[in-house]
Amino acid sequence: MTKIIDYVFSIGSPWSYIGLEPFLDLVEKTGAEIRPYLTTVVEENGGIFSRNRPEARRQYWQRDLKRWAAFRGKKLLLENRPPLADPAPAAFMVIAAYLDGKPWLDLTKILQEAFWGRGEDIGNPEARKAIASAAGFDGDALSKREGDADVQGKWTADREFAVKNGVFGFPSFLYDGELYWGQDNLHFLESHLNGVKP
Repeated sequence: MTKIIDYVFSIGSPWSYIGLEPFLDLVEKTGAEIRPYLTTVVEENGGIFSRNRPEARRQYWQRDLKRWAAFRGKKLLLENRPPLADPAPAAFMVIAAYLDGKPWLDLTKILQEAFWGRGEDIGNPEARKAIASAAGFDGDALSKREGDADVQGKWTADREFAVKNGVFGFPSFLYDGELYWGQDNLHFLESHLNGVKP
């Protein structure tokens, strides 16, 4: 029987960016399949945007991000970032790619690397269209799909899924009735996929 992981993430989450490649390595190793859900911080379940956290916690968050980025071999641009638009709408482009059978994971990587690795403004529709096109996607077609009913419908449904299943931060992985929060919990997910349920 196919092992399906419900993958709940945010394009604008640095932890989703840092943890994507090790997650994909795990999926390949275990033969699992991914069912994606895209949303933003789920405040209904206790999630807190970084900007709303106390300064001490924000400072620790940045140090921890840098440690994990170095450990994962990911370039992470946190300081001296130009003013950027909200990256959340980039999720619409990824959803469109997913619904149209395009390589949505590749597009996710490209957009997150642009945002977190180079400080590019993926919240700007023209910027993300150009980024997608430069990577070989039909950026114009994907951009036009962003406001379509099926794309927006999935965006709404994905949020409802996250709220219902207790997700509050990213990335989160749901498998066989268990929720695993954070790219630092992939080893527990791997054990579960290999038959050791916690």
